Amino acid sequence: MLGAALLLPSQIATATSLPVQEHRLLLFHLHTNERINIVYRRGDSYLPDAVNQLDHFLRDHRTGDVIALDPRLFDLLSDLTAELGRPGTEIDIVCGFRTPWSNEFLHRTSSGVAKHSQHVQGEAIDIRIPGVSTARLRDAALDLHRGGVGYYPQSQFVHVDLGPVRRW
Repeated sequence: MLGAALLLPSQIATATSLPVQEHRLLLFHLHTNERINIVYRRGDSYLPDAVNQLDHFLRDHRTGDVIALDPRLFDLLSDLTAELGRPGTEIDIVCGFRTPWSNEFLHRTSSGVAKHSQHVQGEAIDIRIPGVSTARLRDAALDLHRGGVGYYPQSQFVHVDLGPVRRW
């Protein structure tokens, strides 16, 4: 077969592989009334521009300060919606990143705010999902076995973080 193109084994694998999976988040921030619908990861690669947009979206809404959040937090949110059988559903954000100032303010004026919160490290988020009970959301987060899960039924939100597996 003269003139036929030869493909290397790596090219054959690439040519026959499945499309890369996209990981998307749809979020609504309860304090800023902002929405974001964004693909933040393709396959195993986080998309820097999308991650930056999520960092800004989840900024401290009291001060406007932004930090680089741990992108595994985005995976946790995505996996949580999948665990609930509702992949891609909108998640309400109660609280994302907190500056030390905001955390101390909340610690002084509210109950249930840890003095050394994982929110300050960019490794925690408080959420609710419209149409999903807080108890069901808590149970799904616990089923993932991926960090801390705080249950706040009176305030109707669940805290999830990337710290050690624990519950309260």
